[in-house]
Amino acid sequence: MTRMRTRLFVLHVLVVTLLAVLSVRLWQVQMMRGAEFVSAADETRNRNVVVPAVRGQILDAWGHPLVRNRTALVISVDRTALTRMKDGGAKVLQRLSEVLGTPARLLEKRIQPCGPKVTRPCWTGSPYSPIPIDQKATTREALQILERQEEFPGVTAEVQAVREYPGGKAGAQMLGYLQPATEDELEKREGLKAEFSGVDVVGRDGLEYVYDEALRGKSGLRKVQVDRMGKSLGVRQRVAPVPGDTLITSIDARIQGIVEKAIDGAMKKAPQADGAAGVVLDARSGRVVALASAPGYDPAIWTGGISEKEYQRLLSDKEGKPLVSRAINGQFAPGSTFKVSSVSAMLRAGYPLHGQYSCPGSYMVGSRAFNNFRGIGLGTLTLHTALVRSCDTIFYKSAYEQWLKDGGLRPKKPPKERFAAMARSFGFGRPTGVDLPGESSGRIPDRTWKKEMWAATSAVNCRRARTGYPEVADRARAAFLKRLAYENCLEGYLLRPGDAANFSIGQGDVLVTPLQLATAYAALVSDGKLRSPRIGWALVRPDGTLVKKIEVPVRGVLPLSPKERAYIKNALSQVASDGTAAGAFTGFPMDKVRVGGKTGTAEVWGKADTSWFASFAPTANPRFVVVVMVSQGGMGGSTAAPAVREIYEGIYGFPSAADGEKKDTVTDAVTDAVTDPAKEAAKDKDRPKGGRPELPTGVLPKIKSDGTVAR
Repeated sequence: MTRMRTRLFVLHVLVVTLLAVLSVRLWQVQMMRGAEFVSAADETRNRNVVVPAVRGQILDAWGHPLVRNRTALVISVDRTALTRMKDGGAKVLQRLSEVLGTPARLLEKRIQPCGPKVTRPCWTGSPYSPIPIDQKATTREALQILERQEEFPGVTAEVQAVREYPGGKAGAQMLGYLQPATEDELEKREGLKAEFSGVDVVGRDGLEYVYDEALRGKSGLRKVQVDRMGKSLGVRQRVAPVPGDTLITSIDARIQGIVEKAIDGAMKKAPQADGAAGVVLDARSGRVVALASAPGYDPAIWTGGISEKEYQRLLSDKEGKPLVSRAINGQFAPGSTFKVSSVSAMLRAGYPLHGQYSCPGSYMVGSRAFNNFRGIGLGTLTLHTALVRSCDTIFYKSAYEQWLKDGGLRPKKPPKERFAAMARSFGFGRPTGVDLPGESSGRIPDRTWKKEMWAATSAVNCRRARTGYPEVADRARAAFLKRLAYENCLEGYLLRPGDAANFSIGQGDVLVTPLQLATAYAALVSDGKLRSPRIGWALVRPDGTLVKKIEVPVRGVLPLSPKERAYIKNALSQVASDGTAAGAFTGFPMDKVRVGGKTGTAEVWGKADTSWFASFAPTANPRFVVVVMVSQGGMGGSTAAPAVREIYEGIYGFPSAADGEKKDTVTDAVTDAVTDPAKEAAKDKDRPKGGRPELPTGVLPKIKSDGTVAR
């Protein structure tokens, strides 16, 4: 009996304890965590679908689309869903292969995340987002997938906006390209992860990268109610996406096409040429009118994914690295185009503006003779004539004299380094600040640079001074390299007199980019203000409302008086008619538009000369600055100058020197691809030859669905 009571008591206590625990747990679930479980239940019944916004277009100054959107049927695969299947989604991919006509093995590669050992084609974006595998699907293919959804779990077919480039390769490096957002970008870019739709792409280069946030817009949200099987029952809430802003640029698509054609033609005329660049600036505002680099490529190659072979071609030295913009990334010795900086340095050093200067065929700099072009003496010249006829020895002499004044091999503290200081005032040795990523800074080889370079390379030079260059087959060259290594090992930190002389004529270690040279000339021939060039002009909403006007900042002022600038400009104004570019401009209508400028022929060890021509027009009141550079193009007056002439003929509608035919002033290869010439011809009266549109303030014209501006 006692045992029975004890057991009943224990059972009673156990029941009471269980009831107490259940009561506490019930209270906890209902009172403490009630809201949490309600939210979880709601999430089970609802799915939040982020709706991507339509990316904004990129237009030229006249409203012609440089980059626009087209609708396309896109087939995407959820890799996570496939990996959860027993066969890893192999059967689904095989069925998908039969529908799309694409090998299943290729589809597997496209959805595989890229990595150190995984080459393209592969997926560069987030592994948890749907992966587009076909951006050119037909309606029939899409319907087969949608109507047999049970056979294609994890596969979707949707209409999406895809980037289109009406101008083909024109300005490809400037425009940039898009790629899927990576996990790292989702974490680092503010606000991107919260709005990420799973199919979003981000700008990787060019304008697409710089203005990515504005172009991307704001994603929308669709809250879909589903049953326990995940099937949609309806939409509970809908927040419409906000389309991205349209970027209006200062680029003129017509002139861009002219420049592209001119530099391509210049490369063909110079058999050894391996690259070229062309820049057109509005001299008065500092805005970029055209920016071209050759060789180029068609940015449509990125649409739908790029193969490893195609990607490597874009970076290949053999192909000329088409992905790299030589206009902002290419660094080259500027040759005599640099003399505008050197003559300015002479003026600041006290050399008389209207003085007389001897131009012998050779000048001794220390113990070494430095020669004029072909060793020809030009007699006694003014600085004006020295620029027109491109005398070198006048600049050798002044640079050597200033080097001696600074203390020579035992420099004073601090040395004035007038030539290097003036070059920096012209903007050389630092990025221009253009609204493009990855711009090169060029190089000004002053005494500080020499010391830094020596510190970085002395160990290698000293080793080579001992071992020589046994791998070099040419014995004479190997001996020269060993002797050079020995000199640099011992005193590579010193700025030698020859370094100063070479610097004065844009040779030696000095490097500039074509855009740097263009901005320097724009400052010289306009108001003396050095501007940071801009391609973006304004951001507008799809309805035409102005969001933001993009201003051109001033980043410096040339240390020259208006009188000194006018003197140099007047000298350059004779180069195309009576100087080193006269041959290239024979027959050009100077009475209508007078062109000024400076040729440059820069020597490069082991290669053909770099050809330059930096110009401006009209000389009386410059509107355009045009710079062309052709790597391994030979003489400036033979290769670059004719290309510049072709550009001016295209801008102003003059008969071409090449074919004698008058160029169309309305359409070209670029605008033909995006507009109807017949319709544009009717508007030609509003588009003057050589003219530029002015950006209106307030409300801008509405942008049509085809990308043009309603006028």
